[in-house]
Amino acid sequence: MLGFSLRSLWNRRFVAGLTVLAISLSVALILGVERLRDGARDSFANSASGIDLIVAPRGDPVQILMATVFGVGGTGTGMTWDSFEWLEDRPEVAWAVPIQMGDNHRGYPVIGTDASYFEHFRHSGGQPLTLAAGTILTSDGADAAVVGAEVAARFNYAPGAVIVNAHGSGEVSFDLHDDAPFTISGVLAPTGTAVDRMVFVTLEGFDALHAEEDAPAADPLDPAAMPADDHDDHDDHDDHDGHDAHEDHGAHEGTEAKHSHEPDRINAVYVGLIDRTNVLGLQRAVNERPSDALSAVLPAVALAELWGITGTAERAMRLMAWAVALAGMIGMVVMLSATLDTRRREFAILRSVGATPTRIFALIVAEAAILTAAGLILGLVLLTVATFVTDPILSARFGLRLGLNVFGAREMATLFVIFWAGLLASLIPAVRVYRMTLADGLSVRL
Repeated sequence: MLGFSLRSLWNRRFVAGLTVLAISLSVALILGVERLRDGARDSFANSASGIDLIVAPRGDPVQILMATVFGVGGTGTGMTWDSFEWLEDRPEVAWAVPIQMGDNHRGYPVIGTDASYFEHFRHSGGQPLTLAAGTILTSDGADAAVVGAEVAARFNYAPGAVIVNAHGSGEVSFDLHDDAPFTISGVLAPTGTAVDRMVFVTLEGFDALHAEEDAPAADPLDPAAMPADDHDDHDDHDDHDGHDAHEDHGAHEGTEAKHSHEPDRINAVYVGLIDRTNVLGLQRAVNERPSDALSAVLPAVALAELWGITGTAERAMRLMAWAVALAGMIGMVVMLSATLDTRRREFAILRSVGATPTRIFALIVAEAAILTAAGLILGLVLLTVATFVTDPILSARFGLRLGLNVFGAREMATLFVIFWAGLLASLIPAVRVYRMTLADGLSVRL
């Protein structure tokens, strides 16, 4: 029966090929939508897997998450360094990593931070960042930069290369900082997350980019700008200031400095807790801090809110994919039904050599099974090829990795459903054939 069905389909190979193509496209689309959805969720979750709390200027949690973790958008005017130190000294906090944003390198986000970022940041279920070459940021290298794997691959960067950053986010660059270049000290190993698309510089180096543009013009009436001879009458005041400065300096030396550079303002803080059960209490304390309007964002909650926002689009894509599958099934039914009248002589000959109506019924079902199975196999091939081609593009532009494994439990269940849907659809022309052969017998109406 199988061999006869194959030969019969070969005689109608053009129409049968179109049917197989329609089914394969629907399979590739259905599995592709699911793979894209899972890839996006996994990439987003992996990028923020080691962060217990993100503290930033007051704003929307999703916007803060997208800006601080994925380098998309911004967090507003910034938060004071005093707030960072207050947060860092909290008893619940194990570590705190300062983050500065607002610049880009040839479209890739530039992050100002310190060595603690590379010490504490985790991805993909707890994996630390590792270097493919070079060294991480150090306190004595203000002009050092560490680049992600995607940035290094795209521009062929290696340790020792000199780069220039620009003000602005994304593809928008409206102030090229060519007077403050950076030297790449290290290249990160691939992570499959947004880190691959980032450039990291020191806090001091980030501030140096904006020091000239932020410095106010000298006021000719300012006593500080006058020659020394013109303000001798301020000697007493200067002596007093010098005394205070000396005392402050001595007091500062008595306290251990945790950071080699302390900027006036930063954009966000990654926080890791000693005990995660304290996260809600710390979140409430941050949100209620009176001296700085801050938001404390739980990455998992913000991601859930993001999926809620994108849920409508995901459902629309799924509906479209299954609609294409339905169209493929209908096309197969139409193809099998349209040829029934032209195959009446074929069926009559089969009856004459002993084939029963049931066997002819089984012939139509077997043809549908072959078409559906061929569509499933071709769909998997198309999806594998499409994944192989688009995976580097999605990784470069969006930090998403789809992977080539399409044989998970959910994918196999989807293939099973489509196959049995094809068999059920074939019952419509098969029942018609069964009734036709019973009525026609050996008489053929031309």
